[in-house]
Amino acid sequence: MQKILLLVLLPLLALQPAGAQTRRSSDPAIREATGLIQAIMTEQRIPGISVTITRDGKTLWSEGFGFADLENQSPVIPGKTMFRIGSVSKPFSAAGLALLYEAGKVDLDAEVQAYVPYFPRKKYPVTVRQVAGHIAGIRHYRGQEFLSADRFPTVKESLSIFAGDTLLFEPGTKYSYSSYGWNLISAVIEGASKEDFLTYMQREVFDRLGMDHTAPDHTDSIIVGRTRYYAVNNKGNLVNAPYVDNSYKWAGGGFIATSDDVARFANAHMNPGFLKASTLETWTQSQHLKDGKATNYGIGWGSGKDGEGRPFVGHTGGSVGGITMMRIYPEEKLVIAILSNSSDVNYGKLTEQLATLFTK
Repeated sequence: MQKILLLVLLPLLALQPAGAQTRRSSDPAIREATGLIQAIMTEQRIPGISVTITRDGKTLWSEGFGFADLENQSPVIPGKTMFRIGSVSKPFSAAGLALLYEAGKVDLDAEVQAYVPYFPRKKYPVTVRQVAGHIAGIRHYRGQEFLSADRFPTVKESLSIFAGDTLLFEPGTKYSYSSYGWNLISAVIEGASKEDFLTYMQREVFDRLGMDHTAPDHTDSIIVGRTRYYAVNNKGNLVNAPYVDNSYKWAGGGFIATSDDVARFANAHMNPGFLKASTLETWTQSQHLKDGKATNYGIGWGSGKDGEGRPFVGHTGGSVGGITMMRIYPEEKLVIAILSNSSDVNYGKLTEQLATLFTK
């Protein structure tokens, strides 16, 4: 049974920043940003938030607010507290796919069975590019699947959730977001690399980028720095989030990370280096449907313009017990990473407000 945390005074909690600042507290941008975060924490009863903002590769601000563990009063520390990042796992996994693409081991326009021969063929051919861009017709969660507590020892076994289902539509004719599609992408990565997905991701992406506080959210492991997970129930009370096991969707929503690591990953995609310029363009530019309509989604990356008209690329992530925002503003050379440990968070205009403050 979920335990209601009656002793927590959220209005006070939100006034307790716990991490290290990288600009002086007298900085007006930090003062105003702190107020914005404190306000959203109080209004939405958020136990903890971690934020990291960089510009041109340099950290402007990195700070933790509130608590990673309410019962033990453990503070959020931006370089150490690891949150569920939900679908921000998709661009992480997309980086693994990109390295195989650059090595000539993945053809985006090949059918997925070229790498995953055990995945059943459908009425229409399905390509790697279509799956990665949510235009393949593979379904998303149904019913209570988002709350799955089942453990899946392998990527192949996780495909059993949806492998027998028909496509929702002819590939390329519609956009329909699918985390399960990224299960299939992780199987493509395994087939192309001849290696277990998590092992490959650790060595080729996380280790190469110095992401020392990023990991799969193994429920049977002790992970130092991992936050507790919370939610707000229908009575408005803060409770422990339901138990889930995210092994059913590592590539699409199963990783945990710090805000510093999310920002570090984003910065690696600001300029060529980790990936080639042409790959960055292919991965972040919008795909198009057969009728020419843009989807505002590339290969694991979303794109668009914010309320101020500034172009961005990035991804959001919704988890049981965590909501994440990762956004790159290429023209401003700005990266914003915001992570929280509650299921019930709506950042609203916070990201673009922070973008305005830190580009003045």
